[in-house]
Amino acid sequence: MRLSYYPDTDSLYIDLSEKPSKESREISEGIVLDYDEAGNLVGIDIDNASQKVALKELTLSKLPFAVQTAAA
Repeated sequence: MRLSYYPDTDSLYIDLSEKPSKESREISEGIVLDYDEAGNLVGIDIDNASQKVALKELTLSKLPFAVQTAAA
């Protein structure tokens, strides 16, 4: 899973899979779910993210793997 924030558009993309998106559905204003060819959720796009998500903190808990970080 990868979280990417784009300050120029104030959007956050949560990439859940490396599979390409084949279909997108807006579930509420500015929140779009992306699905692969089989109908599996592969990503979440959040517009105006700074108003909808607490971007200043990310807490990961009890994950069954090592966490990698990347500098902006």
